Amino acid sequence: MKSRLLASILPVVLLAGCGDKADDKAADDAMDPATEQALNDELMTDPDLADRNEANAALSGTGNAAIPNIDKSPRAIDAARTRAAELVGGRGNLVSPPTAKTLGANAAPSSAMVAAARAAVAPGGENCGEKVNYTSAWAAKLPAAFPVYPRGNTQEAAGTDEGNCALRVVSFLTPVALDEVLAFYYTRARGAGYNVEHVTAAGDNILSGTKGNSAYVVYGRRLAQGVTEIDLVTTD
Repeated sequence: MKSRLLASILPVVLLAGCGDKADDKAADDAMDPATEQALNDELMTDPDLADRNEANAALSGTGNAAIPNIDKSPRAIDAARTRAAELVGGRGNLVSPPTAKTLGANAAPSSAMVAAARAAVAPGGENCGEKVNYTSAWAAKLPAAFPVYPRGNTQEAAGTDEGNCALRVVSFLTPVALDEVLAFYYTRARGAGYNVEHVTAAGDNILSGTKGNSAYVVYGRRLAQGVTEIDLVTTD
């Protein structure tokens, strides 16, 4: 499981060069060849990723893996919703993201996704993905604008503050509906001055955006077990 979290964002950078150069120069020069090769080697040699192609790895999640015992009672869901509303100043302030643009199976990542991925993983060309360490403590070190959704059950967390890096990657589960969780992060992002793009690809809803040198990407999916899984990537 060690590299699964990074798999949610690194392939977006790796695939950036697959876009149309005329339409998306940012995608074309997302990463220098040496860094790209290093990241590609990591993905291809990780046993958890060896059977996935890069496009699917970018959007993969827990899927059919065993889900821990999550409290899905109405009381637990309401408590999480109530706290989420408090964090945006009241339920009336929660705003759903705009209708998602659908990316086709072979579509290149959008320019917004590439910009967010590059800012998070390779600021100034630095390979932050190689520097992360895995500990649940990183879930408590997310930027203020992007906390784990209230009462979310953290599954994995990784991060680094080495060099120019301020990378955080956290995966968590919540019984709250996906659209409500996305509304929370959309509202938090806009309130903190980030731009927001909403796309869907391979069954995932993806919010991404930047503010100066800071960036975030939120990958969300509703699992068959009745819980929402979120992979949250930030840099600050």
